[in-house]
Amino acid sequence: RFGGSDAPVSGAAPAVRLVNLNLCELRMSRVVFLLAIFLLFPAPAKARTVTDAMGRSIELPDDVRRVICSGSGCMRLLTYLQVQDLAVAADDIESRRNRFDARPYALANPQFKELPIFGQFRGQDNPELILTLDPQPQVIFKTYAVMGHDPVELQRKTGIPVVVLDVGNLGQRRGDFYASLRLMGEALGRRDRAEALVAFFDAAIADLVARTADIPNDRRPTAYLGGVAYKGPHGFQSTEPGYPPFAFVGARNLAREAGGAGKDLSNSDVAKEQIVAWDPDYLFLDLSTLQMGEEAGGLHELRTDPAYATLTAVREGRVFGVLPYNWYSQNYASILANAYFVGKILYPDRFADVDPASKADEIYTFVVGKPVFDAMNLTFSNLAFSRVPVR
Repeated sequence: RFGGSDAPVSGAAPAVRLVNLNLCELRMSRVVFLLAIFLLFPAPAKARTVTDAMGRSIELPDDVRRVICSGSGCMRLLTYLQVQDLAVAADDIESRRNRFDARPYALANPQFKELPIFGQFRGQDNPELILTLDPQPQVIFKTYAVMGHDPVELQRKTGIPVVVLDVGNLGQRRGDFYASLRLMGEALGRRDRAEALVAFFDAAIADLVARTADIPNDRRPTAYLGGVAYKGPHGFQSTEPGYPPFAFVGARNLAREAGGAGKDLSNSDVAKEQIVAWDPDYLFLDLSTLQMGEEAGGLHELRTDPAYATLTAVREGRVFGVLPYNWYSQNYASILANAYFVGKILYPDRFADVDPASKADEIYTFVVGKPVFDAMNLTFSNLAFSRVPVR
């Protein structure tokens, strides 16, 4: 009937239920469709911005899992932060198998030798090789921006963000070293480890300084360090006026005092006649000089040069070997280890509780993850932290 009755039409209720069911199915279909789109085409990774040592704003992925490190000391910083496994390739210095090696970070990570090569050492990057890497790095970290491939050009050629770091030192530019640790730590989600490293270095340096702080200057022995490496091995005249181990324990570094090597606190050469005139109380030999062979280098000179034979420290056996520290940039852990040894020699009563070799391994274990003193010392004829026979 099609009258004006309010009575329900037969079969109306099932039709309403069918319409509701169809609407639910349609909604579910839309949800499934959107989920499929999300899975097939995920949202792009979140990005963030850091400011590198050149003052550039660099956009990085939110989660960095693959990197390469270009330039002297860059892989060292990655190892210090305990994320060396993020490296998908290395420069060619990591693959070399030399008799001598004074890089604790590399000794603790022999697997670096098996990584693909993306360029030559000291920042001589090869963009074409980088683009063939599989997997591709998400970030390139680079030290010593003025050496090797220009970081801006490298980023343009590869399309990979390049973050420049300033490795600094443990002397006047310690803040730059800490800033690089923090910058890399921020980029890689290792802020806590970066702060732990800063605290470790600060605590060790404070301990070294405190042990000798009250000794009057006229009671401090004079010292000279020879054989310091700088872009390769050098003879005994090569020194460092700003040598941190001497500074930390308050040794009188004759290369820094008046009449010394001048205002440059980095690597300098001193005339042999000046060393003889100084006649230091103690001589220390940076064992990197052994790379020059048995017929050259600082040890050979001390043993054969008549001028050095006149030195009191040579005649009385006060010549001591210290670990090479300036090896593919500065090895900060070795600087601390050398400082404790130097302190032990110059002020035995103030360092009576220190066994230098054990202290070195304590430092290496925290900084690079393994005790590598014995392995490194073996390659340098076990002359580190010992009296060097020169007569």
